[in-house]
Amino acid sequence: MGTDSGYRWVVLAVGTVAQAATATYFLGLSAVTPALRDHFGLGLAGVGALIGAISVGLVLTLITWGGAADRFGERGVMTIGLLGSAAALGGTALASNPVVAGVLLLLAGASGASVNAASGRAVLTWFPTARRGMAMAVRQTSVPIGTALAAVSLPPISRVWGIPAVFVALALTCLVAAVAVAIWVREPPGRPARGTRPTTSTLAVMADRRLLRLSLSGLLLVVPQFLGSVFLVEVLHDGAGLSLGLAGGLLALAQVLGAAGRLGNGVWSDKVASRLGPLRIIALASAVGFGLAAALEPGPAPLLAAILVPAAATAISWNGLVFTAAGELAPPDRAATAMAVSNTANYVGAAAAPALGGLVAEIAGLPVMLAMGGAAALAAFVTLRRLAEPVMHHHADA
Repeated sequence: MGTDSGYRWVVLAVGTVAQAATATYFLGLSAVTPALRDHFGLGLAGVGALIGAISVGLVLTLITWGGAADRFGERGVMTIGLLGSAAALGGTALASNPVVAGVLLLLAGASGASVNAASGRAVLTWFPTARRGMAMAVRQTSVPIGTALAAVSLPPISRVWGIPAVFVALALTCLVAAVAVAIWVREPPGRPARGTRPTTSTLAVMADRRLLRLSLSGLLLVVPQFLGSVFLVEVLHDGAGLSLGLAGGLLALAQVLGAAGRLGNGVWSDKVASRLGPLRIIALASAVGFGLAAALEPGPAPLLAAILVPAAATAISWNGLVFTAAGELAPPDRAATAMAVSNTANYVGAAAAPALGGLVAEIAGLPVMLAMGGAAALAAFVTLRRLAEPVMHHHADA
């Protein structure tokens, strides 16, 4: 018991590292978009499509990887996926044609989806109910951590050695993570033998009305999350007249507060033994914050910043609660599949929200765009209102 109790922290650490490794290219490549444009001879739309190919690969394969993790375990699925990512990114380093690079990045996204599906299952199965929210929150901080590390390290690599070296560095990161997973991740005691077919079909999991409602709420909450992250500088700089440097600093503050909020929400959900109660409060707080910001814009810049920065941070902080609840809604042998369904909805929302928000802002103005974020959060609250709390399976309590 003591050994297993300590070992779960090793699993959490390795799962977090693996997720951070995929975040370095899922989100971190945006740090070198000017260099990518020069290297491949692309315009803004072209480089957007190139980076977007990664998310397309992820959305297409997440549920399949989730089913594989449920049947064959996390270690093999994550190791194979990370090795596939390393190979695809290494191939991109050799590509000069943007179409070839796009296909390879789609494959990198498809391979990296394995980590999104499987690392969450590893946390769910290794940690007891009373600590699971906190553990999943730690795992969820891997995305901003990986993105931040990429934002710091990729631009200088690009400047000194060029874009091919950027992809080599990303490939090596995934390779190191694959080795760590292969060495240190194993199934918890009492799990079914590897290769055992789960008793519940994938289609049955995908048709679960509670999971679909939870996934819809996540998709809706992604809207204020991404509107706040993508357009906060625009609102505070162009809309309210703050300097670009100050607006950028406030965006960084919102991200840091959001990451801290993820941890705090995980601990909160463990203390109250509820994922959906805190989630409803966060959805309502996001709706109020974005609604107030919409009413104030354009308005006094200090007051607008004082409302919008906490609202944006709140809108960043919910992910771990939805992810944990999705795993707990599922039968114990289908946790990864359920989390993959939820995550797929999130990525669909993430793909649509910035483009839709930009269009609304161009046609109707920034206040209407902010109001759209508030309306989506309110719709998420309504969606969650009568959703029954998941039964918290005691996967790792013994």
